Amino acid sequence: MSNALHRGRIELLLILLLCAVPVLAAYIAFYFWQPQQGTINYGELLPPRPLPDAAMRLVDGRAFRMSELRGKWVLLQVDSAACSQNCQQKLYYLRQVRLTQGKDMQRIERAWIIDDNGTPQQDLTREYAGTWLIQGAGSALLAALPAADSAKDHVYLVDPQGNLMLRFPRNPDPSKMVKDITRLLKVSRIG
Repeated sequence: MSNALHRGRIELLLILLLCAVPVLAAYIAFYFWQPQQGTINYGELLPPRPLPDAAMRLVDGRAFRMSELRGKWVLLQVDSAACSQNCQQKLYYLRQVRLTQGKDMQRIERAWIIDDNGTPQQDLTREYAGTWLIQGAGSALLAALPAADSAKDHVYLVDPQGNLMLRFPRNPDPSKMVKDITRLLKVSRIG
């Protein structure tokens, strides 16, 4: 009988040990193991802050404020009206990234802040119809866009509440932009 009792105690200890090992491993992993700090997003996350709702004008002369785009995600670029090759490439990417969203593309607007008082060529405005062409020279909005060198180097993403939240690098990879925006649209209930 003592042999059976001894065997029962060993089995009980093994069962307790079997239950305690995962708890102990979870404790050690939580408090002592630091995973690599990798991110899954391509664009640089910015501390969310509202963009100034400065009074500006559209290229056609109508008054404009960024608050008109509230409720939508906004892909925003800054460039001069002359629109260099880099500018045209960003316009193309903005259009294509929006189109890849399928039924969700209606949740996205595209905006080009023109940082001089020029007017873009008509063939360019026709090719990228649907892009908001905003005269923003000297506006508080331009000063609010964070950039290492120039706001022209980036494509920005503004959330539906008017907060600047993401900045894509110079010469962005459009397939990675698509992944970021698809992920945001999937988890977002606004916009």
